[in-house]
Amino acid sequence: MRLNYIAAALAFALGAGALAVSAEGFDTSREETFRQLELFGDVLSRIENDYVTEVDDAALIEAAIEGMLESLDPHSSYMNPDSFRDMQVTTRGEYGGLGMEVTIRDEMVTVISPFEDTPAERAGMEPGDQIIAVDGESIIGFALDEAVDLMRGAVGEPVTITILRGEEDPFDLNLVRDTIPLRSVAWREEEGFAYLRVAGFNEHTTEMLLDAIREINETYDGDVPGVILDMRFNPGGLLDQAIGVSEAFLDGGEVVSTRYRNPGENQRYNARPGDMLDGAPIVVLINEGSASAAEIVAGALQDRERAVLVGMTSFGKGSVQSIIPLRGGRDGALRLTTGRYYTPSGRSIQGTGIEPDWFVSARRIDPEDEDNRISESELPNALENEAGAERAETDIGVVEQPPEDWSETEDFQLHRALEILASSAEREQAALTR
Repeated sequence: MRLNYIAAALAFALGAGALAVSAEGFDTSREETFRQLELFGDVLSRIENDYVTEVDDAALIEAAIEGMLESLDPHSSYMNPDSFRDMQVTTRGEYGGLGMEVTIRDEMVTVISPFEDTPAERAGMEPGDQIIAVDGESIIGFALDEAVDLMRGAVGEPVTITILRGEEDPFDLNLVRDTIPLRSVAWREEEGFAYLRVAGFNEHTTEMLLDAIREINETYDGDVPGVILDMRFNPGGLLDQAIGVSEAFLDGGEVVSTRYRNPGENQRYNARPGDMLDGAPIVVLINEGSASAAEIVAGALQDRERAVLVGMTSFGKGSVQSIIPLRGGRDGALRLTTGRYYTPSGRSIQGTGIEPDWFVSARRIDPEDEDNRISESELPNALENEAGAERAETDIGVVEQPPEDWSETEDFQLHRALEILASSAEREQAALTR
């Protein structure tokens, strides 16, 4: 049976159902859906019969589904079975690739942030870089999943990607695909304090964080002087892991709330009592690459006055996505934006981001470069902040910048965070000895 007959039959079935509902007086809006499905069938039939070359019917339908979802917001998408399996691997295992979070911006694959210690990060890729070709093949106008598929592959295989960065001429980066590890948490001592890096939120992040905090407590004999929690360029991940990470630093109370189209599905998530650091001062490092789950943690610790935030305004993704398998995953899955999240004080950071308590830039600021910084509010079809709030322009006058002679190999944001943490620890110690 030709595809146009199938489409017509589907349209008739849905339309008949709509008319039956209408006859009972419940809903007449499905009649318009019926007409639109007929239109879809007509267009598909025309392409099938009259296009200059033979077409792949399945590819056409998949493209239509992708276009439908991409018209909603930047984070809703269709994952075909291969992409769905890749997503499952990313959240629970490891995969062969380059290690970066990307999106579509102005029909270009654009880097949100490279993952720490991956081929992308080691090659010097930066947020805002536009990837215009893979192994010499242009990917301008490609769907995100198509572009990602080209960049992923077997560990050890080389790949050349062509980058467009600002006003520079396009240039090539030669990378070798590597295992993108699950390990999203690491810690070390830094100037007498514990430096804790959380690079993402996969299924094992909370477990790894708890192990790291136990090691920190053992190292400092239970008297931790202070912690730097670094979530810069953390693209986010699983909501439950953001809650688990926040809970480790809070002694009960609200972490985040989520609100959905159906108010009956709204949720509030509270931390269980028991701050694992026993009140030790915390400084959280964020920047424009800190997104989603990272913003949930930063917002919870800021609102609950448990930590001081240092760095630059975060990405501003305040929406929740649900993964909806189709036929058990055999037909792939939908990644659908189904809700919004709110920090404990009830604020939505959708489009606005979280502003740090101390604005500190990693490098000296060129005012012209500010326009090239990528954020949620600049993505196509981004959800509006329901309170009408907009992302504030950064007042360069209040941003601490590295001195002109500061070495680019040294981390100025971390340097200032350690100074702020040391001052906080001194104040707490002085209060205890009074």
